[in-house]
This record gives sequence, structure tokens and C-alpha cells, in this order.
Amino acid sequence: MRVNPYLFYNGNCEEALSYYQQELGAKIEAKMPYGDGPADMPVPPDWKSKLTHASLTIDGEVLMASDAMPGDYHPPQGFAVVLQAENPADAERRFKALADGGTVRMPFGKTFFSSGFGMCVDRFGIPWMVDSPMEEM
Repeated sequence: MRVNPYLFYNGNCEEALSYYQQELGAKIEAKMPYGDGPADMPVPPDWKSKLTHASLTIDGEVLMASDAMPGDYHPPQGFAVVLQAENPADAERRFKALADGGTVRMPFGKTFFSSGFGMCVDRFGIPWMVDSPMEEM
């Protein structure tokens, strides 16, 4: 059994996937636009190119995503996607990329539980926590 986050976007899913691909090294595994669905699926004409389903991997971990149908989008709350990097410099680089154009909730830095940790909401509205675990002594 696997548990994977499924992220909903407000019409900018493809842009988000491209950004994650460029900045995080994500690999886009699948993209299915609404226009490829059944002809009787009630989709506004200007929504046909939006994504009904997509999946990507970041360092082997799977995220799934889609554009919420018009009127169905709600900003994410009550969770965060956690990105863990063994190297604190890599974690900080990834944090800066995710925070660029978004909102920093906790600046990246060393904490009592991590060699580097930060929290942000990216430019697409997705909350992230970026962590680099403490090195073993």
C-alpha cells in the first residue's frame, strides 16, 4: 500500500509541475488534460487544456495533482508537503526555490531538531516544510 498526497490547483497545475521540474528536479510521470476525458464530461471549453490528473516524482517520492474544476478550488490548509534533503545546502536551495514568489512562514535555518528547516507556501498556494535532518554524532 502507498499513501500519496494529491494536490489541487486553481488552474495553474501545469505551470506548477513545470516549476517543480525546473527547480526541484521533479520528473513529470503523467499529465491528462480534461479535454482527453469523455465527451459528455461537463467541462467548460476554456478548461479543456487544464489537467484532470497528473503525477510527478521528486527524488522517487510520488505527488499527484490536478486543476480543481472552476468553483471547486479551495486554498490548501491543515497540511504541508514535506521535502527532506540529506544535505542542508541542498535543502536550503530547494526551500529558496519554493519560497520564491510565495510566502515564508518560517525562514530556513538550523533548529534544535534539524540541521536546516523552513516553512513556506509556494507561488501556487501549496504549503511546504523543507527539512535536513540532524547529522548523527
